[in-house]
Amino acid sequence: MQNNKAHIKELPDKLYFKIGEVSEIAALPSYVLRFWENEFSRINPKRTPSGQRLYRKSDIEFVLKIKHLLYEKKFTIKGAKKYLNSEYGEKKRKLSTNIVDKIRSELEQIRDLLD
Repeated sequence: MQNNKAHIKELPDKLYFKIGEVSEIAALPSYVLRFWENEFSRINPKRTPSGQRLYRKSDIEFVLKIKHLLYEKKFTIKGAKKYLNSEYGEKKRKLSTNIVDKIRSELEQIRDLLD
């Protein structure tokens, strides 16, 4: 997956990418991207008034992660969804734990000041 991240750094410095550009970057047909958009809710490109999809860099990174799981790690779509959901949940739990730890530390400092 390291190569995919390195590839992301080479992307043009712009906010949005059309589906054809994402297709070229990810080396995937556009219909696969449209299918994955239906299967993975975190791929959620913005739409122009004419309905054209506009992907962010984070969408492209997620597409590359899905491609890695499906094509290289041989996950099923169901397995990839489960893996990505558990990974997302773990990141969320770690963030919550970090916030609680920080609040606890600040409260202890306040308590020490009041003693």
